[in-house]
Amino acid sequence: MPTVGFLHTSPVHVSTFAALVAELAPSTNVVNVVAEDLLEIARASGVDDQRVRDGVEVCLDELLDRGAELVVSTCSTIGAVAESVGRRRRVQVVRVDRPMAEAAVGIGGRIVVLAALESTLQPTCELLRSVAADRGTAVDLDVSVVAGAWALFEAGDRAGYLDVVADAIASFAQGCDVIVLAQASMADAARWVEVDIPVLNSPRSAVTAVLG
Repeated sequence: MPTVGFLHTSPVHVSTFAALVAELAPSTNVVNVVAEDLLEIARASGVDDQRVRDGVEVCLDELLDRGAELVVSTCSTIGAVAESVGRRRRVQVVRVDRPMAEAAVGIGGRIVVLAALESTLQPTCELLRSVAADRGTAVDLDVSVVAGAWALFEAGDRAGYLDVVADAIASFAQGCDVIVLAQASMADAARWVEVDIPVLNSPRSAVTAVLG
């Protein structure tokens, strides 16, 4: 198995993805880099800020120096930048939400996108529309930022965070084909609520796609 590098913008994701790799491909070597400042810059100045691209370059160099043969960007906000840097440098970089987006478009055209951070909405929606266009179809997106969620996440209140996300899932589950959870950190909220449509999260689908 290849050595997989994970580029994170929050340390909480290290254990999440380590557990998934241990479950799905336990012989895989993993290296991690956490760069919280990249998300902070993207939120304050946008993902087109040159500092985001430069920071991704630095992180990619570190991961490659530590033996990574392919890289997963676990932050949806900077995912497009990470993929772009990877293409330019001919390094396989997978944004965490791409496999999820492809699955969502395959399920149906009425997609609800729930995010904890507003900065994630544009890149996630652009990705969904791009995937749909590549397949010659269209999507109807209903997007929403879950009020108060990120403040709970930053305060370390994981239960409160997942609870408000679960409430949002329940309230948006009518009249759509699938719900997409834009942040990797939202993944477990789907277990807190029962709805009649698929609720997709990015961590498992990304690791499965990379290691499958």
